[in-house]
Amino acid sequence: MSVPWNGQGLPPAAAERMTEVRGSGTWTSALSTGEFASIRSVGFEPVGQVMGSAVFHIGRSGRYWGYHDCQYNGAGFGYSYGNVGNAPVALSGRGAPSAALVGVFDTARRTALGRMTAECQALGGDGVVAAALTMAPFIGQPNCLEFKVIGTAVRARGDYRPRHPFTSHLDGQGFAKLLGSGWVPVELLVGMSIGVRHDDYRTQSQAYSWRNVEMSGWSELVHEIRSDARRQLQIQGAKQGGDGVVMADSSLRVWRESCMRARSRNNSEQEDHVAESTMVGTTIARFTVRKQQPRTLSVMPLGDRGDRLRRRLAAVASSPYGDRGEYRRLVQEISELNE
Repeated sequence: MSVPWNGQGLPPAAAERMTEVRGSGTWTSALSTGEFASIRSVGFEPVGQVMGSAVFHIGRSGRYWGYHDCQYNGAGFGYSYGNVGNAPVALSGRGAPSAALVGVFDTARRTALGRMTAECQALGGDGVVAAALTMAPFIGQPNCLEFKVIGTAVRARGDYRPRHPFTSHLDGQGFAKLLGSGWVPVELLVGMSIGVRHDDYRTQSQAYSWRNVEMSGWSELVHEIRSDARRQLQIQGAKQGGDGVVMADSSLRVWRESCMRARSRNNSEQEDHVAESTMVGTTIARFTVRKQQPRTLSVMPLGDRGDRLRRRLAAVASSPYGDRGEYRRLVQEISELNE
């Protein structure tokens, strides 16, 4: 019998799975042998594989129609009007309509990450390593996307417990190297930006030119959204108290849309270019490592080695059965002592 769920905390199926894992006394993970050994080398043990998922319906019809407003007042009046000035980039980070779509994606990812973290806490873990985040269409349902994150929960063998579990894309070896160099992971982050630019008169002229020319408007579009996505990543990292971000992945999608402003003015031939930049990384923070005292090596003299070597050399030289190889070795050792 299914258990009603209000969307808060762990889904009933996940809670039941966590109970079974704790009761079994065994754990599962996707770690390789090398990753497992690396994690143990820095004082951590895996406690189980954890995941979180969320399916979100994205409003509006078609490919998110309505969020992609180019905000260009010259759209729809003919390209001669657009020649007056260049079309701007309607950027989500500057409050363009696409900011609402970025907000939905961010909420969905945070929901999935929160559920994975809840599973980690249910297993008594201190954090998650090798966390992989994916977004894919939900099969059979238009305008629905599934956001999923899966990783391996780990627990420190010492007595210190972090107040909140960390999440990180770093694999076992990367996690061990990070801790060994005096840094700790804090949280898996996603910086996203969507930009829309109208194909104005200048852009059209460059596209149909017979010469090799830069598409300056499109260069501006991809530059601005990448910069904005990186800025969003840095803002999130600062909010989590991190000192820096270790990048995991960076992707860019670009496609064309019929300009909605031009359509509203009965001009359906004009188009916009839409670009989406996504950057994934883990924010990290320094921790203080106690400075180790320098090690010293005590040497106890066992007599005058030089005298002993010289006596041995005299014995080998005076013996009719002396070994010439040993003689040369003794001469070499005596000369090294005298240097």
